[in-house]
Amino acid sequence: MDEKLRILLCEDDENLGMLLREFLQAKGYNADLCSDGEKGYKAFLKGKYDLCVLDVMMPKKDGFTLAQEIRNVNSQVPIIFLTAKNMKEDILQGFKIGADDYLTKPFSMEELVSRITAILRRVRGKKDKEITVYTIGKYTFDTQKQTLISENKTQKLTTKESELLALLCQHINEILERNYALKSIWIDDNYFNARSMDVYITKLRKLLKDDPQIEIINIHGKGYKLIAPEA
Repeated sequence: MDEKLRILLCEDDENLGMLLREFLQAKGYNADLCSDGEKGYKAFLKGKYDLCVLDVMMPKKDGFTLAQEIRNVNSQVPIIFLTAKNMKEDILQGFKIGADDYLTKPFSMEELVSRITAILRRVRGKKDKEITVYTIGKYTFDTQKQTLISENKTQKLTTKESELLALLCQHINEILERNYALKSIWIDDNYFNARSMDVYITKLRKLLKDDPQIEIINIHGKGYKLIAPEA
């Protein structure tokens, strides 16, 4: 593994959680362990994870609720559920939320790693075919060329402008969580980076101002929403 992939591991059984974290780290992953759903959600907003492994039965916030909240922030990150439950209804609920896989306890740690490897291989294959050109109202946004084109006008974007607009496009007409955007682009969600992101949001509004159908609105306490007609 060239670069260590980051895994969010949420497990309230302290012994099992520590064993899983150590095993994943021994296999070359960076694994952050959280003991309940609330801590898990805060960690997800602050970190940039490649995959989540969530126990279903956790205090403060169960795995299903946590997964739904994670899906509201990032609809693409893979999720594996760990649970002692093996009822058909629970498994169906997990997949309905958007689980990529489901392991019932007890399970083999090697099996968990095998499933993680398979899911990440599939995700990487999809990333090779990621969207690089978006249609936003009357604009065409090319993420690779960092250009915003409307009619005969071409505007060149800076790297930060392009990265932020790409995130907004990935969440078009949905809330882009502020902390998630900060960690994705600025790495750190400190005060100065947060102010910097506000400046870039203002710049993007100016770049898109010629189309009255497009709007970037603030969602108080949460983040931003790019409102635009979907192609």
